[in-house]
Amino acid sequence: MHNAPFPLTTDNEFIARHIGPREHDIEAMLALTGHGSLQALVDSVIPGSIKGTSVLELSKGQGEAEALAALKAIAAKNQLFRNHIGQGYYPCHTPTPILRNLLENPAWYTAYTPYQPEISQGRLEALLNFQTLVCDLTGMQIANASLLDEATAAAEAMTFCKRLAKSKAPAFFASRHCHPQTLDVLRTRAQPLGIEVVIGDEAALEGQGLEAYFGLLLQYPASTGAIADHGALVQRAHAVGALVAVAADLLALTLLTPPGEFDADVVLGSAQRFGVPLGFGGPHAAYFATRDAFKRDMPGRLVGVSIDRFGKPALRLAMQTREQHIRREKATSNICTAQVLLANIASMYAVYHGPQGLAQIAQRVHRLTAVLVQGLLQLGHAVEQAHFFDTVSVVTARPAADVLAAAQGAGLNLRPIDAQRVGLSLDETCEQASVEALWQVFAAPGQSLPAFVALAEGCGDCLPVQLLRETPFLQHPVFNRYHSETALMRYLRSLADKDLALDRTMIALGSCTMKLNAASEMIPITWPEFANLHPFAPAEQSLGYRQLTDELQAMLCEATGYDAMSLQPNAGSQGEYAGLLAIRAYHASRGEAGRDVCLIPSSAHGTNPATAQMAGLRVVVVNCDERGNVDVADLQAKAEQHRAQLAALMITYPSTHGVFEEGITRICDIIHAHGGQVYLDGANMNAMVGLCAPGKFGGDVSHLNLHKTFCIPHGGGGPGVGPIGVKAHLAPFLPGHAHLEHKQGAVCAAPYGSASILPITWMYIRMMGGEGLKRASQLAILSANYIARRLEEYYPVLYTGENGLVAHECILDLRPLKDSSGISVEDVAKRLIDFGFHAPTMSFPVAGTLMVEPTESESKEELDRFCEAMICIREEIRAVENGTFDALDNPLKNAPHTASELVGEWPHRYGRELAVYPLQTLRENKYWPPVGRVDNVYGDRNLACACPPMSVYQDA
Repeated sequence: MHNAPFPLTTDNEFIARHIGPREHDIEAMLALTGHGSLQALVDSVIPGSIKGTSVLELSKGQGEAEALAALKAIAAKNQLFRNHIGQGYYPCHTPTPILRNLLENPAWYTAYTPYQPEISQGRLEALLNFQTLVCDLTGMQIANASLLDEATAAAEAMTFCKRLAKSKAPAFFASRHCHPQTLDVLRTRAQPLGIEVVIGDEAALEGQGLEAYFGLLLQYPASTGAIADHGALVQRAHAVGALVAVAADLLALTLLTPPGEFDADVVLGSAQRFGVPLGFGGPHAAYFATRDAFKRDMPGRLVGVSIDRFGKPALRLAMQTREQHIRREKATSNICTAQVLLANIASMYAVYHGPQGLAQIAQRVHRLTAVLVQGLLQLGHAVEQAHFFDTVSVVTARPAADVLAAAQGAGLNLRPIDAQRVGLSLDETCEQASVEALWQVFAAPGQSLPAFVALAEGCGDCLPVQLLRETPFLQHPVFNRYHSETALMRYLRSLADKDLALDRTMIALGSCTMKLNAASEMIPITWPEFANLHPFAPAEQSLGYRQLTDELQAMLCEATGYDAMSLQPNAGSQGEYAGLLAIRAYHASRGEAGRDVCLIPSSAHGTNPATAQMAGLRVVVVNCDERGNVDVADLQAKAEQHRAQLAALMITYPSTHGVFEEGITRICDIIHAHGGQVYLDGANMNAMVGLCAPGKFGGDVSHLNLHKTFCIPHGGGGPGVGPIGVKAHLAPFLPGHAHLEHKQGAVCAAPYGSASILPITWMYIRMMGGEGLKRASQLAILSANYIARRLEEYYPVLYTGENGLVAHECILDLRPLKDSSGISVEDVAKRLIDFGFHAPTMSFPVAGTLMVEPTESESKEELDRFCEAMICIREEIRAVENGTFDALDNPLKNAPHTASELVGEWPHRYGRELAVYPLQTLRENKYWPPVGRVDNVYGDRNLACACPPMSVYQDA
C-alpha cells in the first residue's frame, strides 16, 4: 500500500503542454536574470503605475478532453440545414487529401508570412499557383496573393480607382446587383474618405451620367443571378476617364467570358467555393486582379519569380516597397494579414481538379440549375433571369413567406428578397435529390412534382451565347499533373519539405508571436457544426455560434479590462480601422466631428499610420527618445498644439521596441486632458494578459491579434482575427452588420468575421484558465530576458526598461558589426538558415537590428539551441573581423548553403562542413534550403507573378 491514496481527479495537463520550460529550467533561467521568482522578475519589468490593473480571474483551466467535450456540446446547438442562400457563400467539397495534408497539417498552418523567401519556397509556389489561377480565370495580367474577403476587396478596389482614374469626379457607382454585404462595407470605407457611393442600376446609366463617377463596381453574375454583358458600359466609362471593377464568381468564369476580355480594370471576388468551407463567414481568401500597368498600386502581397545567387529560379514577395511597413500613411492599403492558408487551399483545389475538372463542376452546377428552373416554371412560378449560372430569383405563385416556411420545415435555407420573391443558389454539393427537394418546397399542396429525368433530357443551357468563354485556362503543367490522390499528396509533401514552420523549429519573430497552435485548439475548426454554417442563415440555426461568441467576448473583456468587444474585424489591420472608426463616431456624437488629428509615435508599426489615413485622420508623428520611449515632452507639445483637433493617440504597448514604458499612464492622461482618445495597439498583449489590463490603465480601445496572443495560427501569412475591445462609452460605435442588431458600419463581409477559427481561441483560454494565461505572460517575459542575458555580451541589446530588462522581446543591435566586419543584418539572417532557424524580425523597428521574441511555448533547450547558433555566428563574424575569413567569401556572405552546392566543385575559402554543419548537433536533423540567397533587385526589375513555363525550371 502507498502512504497516500492514488488521486481520483486529473490535473489540467494543458498548461504544461503549452508552456515549454519545465520548473527546473525556469529556476536556471531566473538565475541568469538575477531574480529569485517569476513574480520578482515581472515586478521589475512592469511599471508600478499599471501593476495590479489586471481583472483576470485566476481560474483553473480545463483539460483537453474536457474542453473539447464542452465545445462539442456548444457546437451541437448549431443546426445544419442545406443552404441555398448564395449571396457569395456556397457549400463545397474540401477534397480530403487537401483537408488532411494542408488544412490539418502544421507544416502549412504554423508557417509565417514568407518574408524570408529561402525557407518559404513551398508556400510561395502554392501562392504563385493561386495568382496564376486568378489571372487565367479573370483574364487579367496580374493578381495578388489574396485579400481578406470579397467585400473588403471591393472597398480596396474603390480606393484603387480613386487613386488611378483620370476622372476626378467625387463619386463611386456601385451596382445594386452587388452582394448587399459588399455595399455595406463600401459605405463604411467611403465615408471617412469623403467618397460618395451611389448605388443604382447600371442598366439605367447613360453615357452623360457616367461623368459623375471616378469608378464603377459591377457584379458578374449579379447577386440574384442575372448575367449581363458589361462590355459597352465599360467602354463608355473609360471614355469619361472612369475605371471599372468587376466582382466575379471564379467558378462561373470557367464558362463565361472573363472580365479582362471586356476590358475591366479590376476583377475581384472570393475563392471560397474552391474548397473552403462556409465557416459562418470565414476565413475565406479574396482575390484582386488588375492590369500590369497598375501593379505598383495594387493592394496586398504579390509573389514574384526571381533568381537565387546561382541563377536558379526562386520565388519571393515582390515590390514590398508598396507595403505599409515601408510607405506608412502613403501605402496602398493597411492590410497586413492576407488569407494565405485559404488561398493555398483554393490553389490546390484547382491543381487537384485541373481545368477540365473545374469546368465539369461548373457545367454540372449550371445544368442542375437549368433543370431546377424548368421545374419551377412547370410548378407555376416565374423566374426573373433569362440567363443565369447557378443562382436565380423566383417570383413565387404564393407568398414568399410561405415558401420560406416550407423550406425551413424541409431543412432548407433560401434567400429572402421581398414579399413575393426568394433567391436560391446551387453548388457542387447538389445533386438530383437536391433539386427535387426544392421542387417539393415550391409545390402547392397536392401538386405533382416535375419528372427530373424527362426535364433534364429536354432542358438546354441558360448561359448567354455571346458571353460563353472561348479562352483556355490553367494550361500550365502544375494544373494538369496532380489529379490522382497519390500525386497530390506527394506534391503537397514536396512543397512542405521546402519550408520552415513551427513543426520544425522555433520562429523567434519579434512583433509576430509564433507560439504553439495546439492540436486540441485546431480540431474543432473542421467539425461540420462550425464549418458548414452559412453566415446569413436564420439566427435560430446558429445558437451554438452565438454562445461561443458571447463567451469568447466575455473572456477577452476579462483579459483586457475592456467593457465590450467586437469579433467582426478579420485581421489586425481591420481591428485598427474599426477602433479608429469608433473613436471618430464617438467624437461626432458629441458634436466634435472636427477632431481629425491622430498622434502616432515614430516607432509605430506601419499599419498604424496607414490605418489612420484610411479612417480620414491626419497623422502627426510624435518623437521617441534615445531609449525608444515616447518623448513625453514632444507628445505634450503636440497634444497642446492640436488640442481642438485631437482625435486620438495610437500607441503600441508594450512598445514596438519591446519595453514597458514607464510613462504610459501619464501619456494616456495627456491625451484625455486634451480631448482625445487612446488607441492602445494590442499587438503585444501576450506580455500583459493576467499582469495588467489596458482597459484599466488608460486605453479607450485596443485591437487584439488572436493570431498572436491567442493562438490562432498564422497559416503562412493569414488567417488572422483582430477583434476590438472598448470602454463603455465607445461600445455603441462598435462595427455593425445587416445581420446584427446594430446595422450600420460593417468592416467586413460577415457579421463575426472569420468565425470558424474563433473556436481556437475559445479552446486556448478555456484550457489555460486565468492561471495559465498569467503564467504564459510571465514565461514570455522570462524567455525574452533569458535570451537577452545570454546574448548581450555578443550583441548589444538596444532597448531596455528602467531596470535593464525587456518585456516579451528584445532587439539585438548588429549595426556595429557592419562597421567592423562588413557583415550585415541580412547576412546573419541568412546564415541562421544554415543552423535550421527562421531569422528573427529583421530591421524592424530599427534598421540593422534583429528583434527576437521567443514566446512561452519554446523549451529552454530550444532557446539554448538558438542562442548557441547566434553565438557561433558571432564567432564567425569575429573571424571576418580578424581576417581569418575573407571579407567577401565567408560563410555569412554566401549563406544559406544548399545541398546541390556541395556536390560540385567547391569554390569557397572555407570548408563544406563549416558551411552546412557549423554545429555538430545539426547532423542529427538538418534542414536544407531549396535555393540560395534570393536576388530581390532582379525580381523587381524583371517582375513575373504567374507560373513561368516549365522550361525555365528544366533549363536551370
